[in-house]
Amino acid sequence: MDSLTQIVLGAAVGEAVLGKKVGNKAMLFGAIAGTIPDLDVFTRFFTDTISAIEWHRGFSHSIFFSVLFAPVFGWLVFKLLPKKEASWKEWSWLMFWGLFTHPILDSFTTWGTQLFWPFNTRLAFQNIFVIDPLYTLPFLVLLVLAMFQKRTSVKRRKYNNWGLIISSAYLLLSLVLKAVTYQKFTTALENQGISYIEIDTRPSPFNTILWTANVDTEEAYLIANYSFFDTKPISFGTYPKHHELLGDLKNNDKVNRLERIAEGWYIITKDNGQLFFNDLRFGLMSMDPKEQDFAFKYQLTNKDGDLEIKETPKYVGDAKKLLQELWNRILGS
Repeated sequence: MDSLTQIVLGAAVGEAVLGKKVGNKAMLFGAIAGTIPDLDVFTRFFTDTISAIEWHRGFSHSIFFSVLFAPVFGWLVFKLLPKKEASWKEWSWLMFWGLFTHPILDSFTTWGTQLFWPFNTRLAFQNIFVIDPLYTLPFLVLLVLAMFQKRTSVKRRKYNNWGLIISSAYLLLSLVLKAVTYQKFTTALENQGISYIEIDTRPSPFNTILWTANVDTEEAYLIANYSFFDTKPISFGTYPKHHELLGDLKNNDKVNRLERIAEGWYIITKDNGQLFFNDLRFGLMSMDPKEQDFAFKYQLTNKDGDLEIKETPKYVGDAKKLLQELWNRILGS
């Protein structure tokens, strides 16, 4: 999830663990703990594109990391604070839950987490987008209300507990919505006589009303959207795989690593002789049925026998356009 959401979750967890004893310091250090796992994004400044992608939501998002570093961070907090309101073990317990709930929440997103690192298994339930105001805003409001109560106040605990309950209930609701939309997509495929190998569903950005399905067929991927306000049948767009365009690069180690990152959901496109690797899991750059550009697109350039891979840039204008199109599509077709 986005940084704000993880800060809110970490602060609420910190409050639940130690708020009654240390007050707002529990929220502060819980928020810090909830932020720490995402510091792995800075690896992109020190390594290549593919390695940075592989490391993101890897070691720092694992159970192993939480168990290993919670006592370390707990000891640092204990030593940092002159007033010993809580013990080293209590601060370590707070840091553990702040660190651990971060990857748990991330596992519900499309990208998922390597919660069981070093085992190469990415857990991704794909039932909530990385930024979802309906999850974050009520949680944030209740956390702020709790913050301004005395640490021993019953209201403080109630506000914080309600934040945790409502946000968790929304996560559970999104799992139910995912199941319903999965049924809608598979029924549409059956009604239209489309045979397929696999189907992958996820919510569109910022909401759980509009959902997207990627469908794997023999020669192409099919992509469709479904809103709970739709009145028209689901329509599937076709995107040829064109994996053959890779040629000898099909056996290239960097390409193979990208394939593993995309979990096989990718197409290859060619523009002015330049090859591009498109990761289908995060959707297209717009809701236009003719749209061909995907949110995560990598340029493959062969330089002196060495393959260079760079992620294509995204622009603010693209985001604004997508937001308007999303709103219109959410309202139904």
